[in-house]
Amino acid sequence: MLSEREDELGARLKEFEGRAAAVAGVGKDPVNAPMIRHWCEAMGDTNPAYTGPGAIAPPTMLQAWTMAGLSGQAGPPGRTEAFGELLALLDAAGCTSVVATDCEQEYVRPLRPGDLVTFDAVIESVSDRKATKLGTGYFVTTRTDVRVGTEPAGTHRFRILKYAPAPRRSRKGRESPSSHRRPRPRPRPRPVVNRDNAGFWEGVERGRLLIQRCTGCGTLRHPWLPGCNACGCLEWDTVESSGEGTVFSYVVMHHPPFPAFDPPYAVVLVELAEGVRMVSNVVGVPYDKVRIGMPVEAEFRRYGTDAGAGDESPFVLPVFRVREGS
Repeated sequence: MLSEREDELGARLKEFEGRAAAVAGVGKDPVNAPMIRHWCEAMGDTNPAYTGPGAIAPPTMLQAWTMAGLSGQAGPPGRTEAFGELLALLDAAGCTSVVATDCEQEYVRPLRPGDLVTFDAVIESVSDRKATKLGTGYFVTTRTDVRVGTEPAGTHRFRILKYAPAPRRSRKGRESPSSHRRPRPRPRPRPVVNRDNAGFWEGVERGRLLIQRCTGCGTLRHPWLPGCNACGCLEWDTVESSGEGTVFSYVVMHHPPFPAFDPPYAVVLVELAEGVRMVSNVVGVPYDKVRIGMPVEAEFRRYGTDAGAGDESPFVLPVFRVREGS
């Protein structure tokens, strides 16, 4: 049951739905080739459509042209008092922390170097009070409509969680004076399955490692995407990986601790024999024995089957084991 105070806060927050978050905002810089180049280098995107005469900006840069940058202390251009009031109200209620959770974008027309974007934003929704592992708070969704002149260019929905951080238990509180045993790791987090990657996880459930293949140019890609980042084709099929590969890179995680894992542990980037790379774990070998170039092969492990794990149904994850005879 929510307290009367929480009910009142929720009602006040709902009053902000439909109010403007930004009005007549103008991009800090026109669409430009240097930013496009930096973006493509960071993303590893070599699509020729983003270079040379007639180049366009990657559609996923839509939000980048509306951002204020590190010097934008007053917030994004055109931000309204209403949005500031909403955030202040959440701060006053103890929801002083924020984390971005997800975004959705719709593209109407390509953006080209020289285009100057303008935009308006609206507070589309404020959720009911939610309890998460980070803490208790509210999901706030804004919708930004981006234009070039009077012509619509796209829509960007951005969702944040404004929350009161959950209290952390001290090390002394976690450990029993009479025992030095480590706490039992919690169940593995479930993978996020959406309409773009559902086929991959369906294959994993059947013990198959499926790689997307563009039917336009034949380029293989992972992770799964709705379109080819080499030629832009939206049509694709799949090929089944042999599961063999090598450790392309790795990092040993010591901190921050995560309840589902027992640090230190190795997170690896595996280059499959087919040429694509994927992030996973190497099992059956100590973390300090993992090496670049180590031959590995995929295996499929079922999680969520422990008694008391709290999962309604088990799920399968692909991991990698050192290849026998290597």
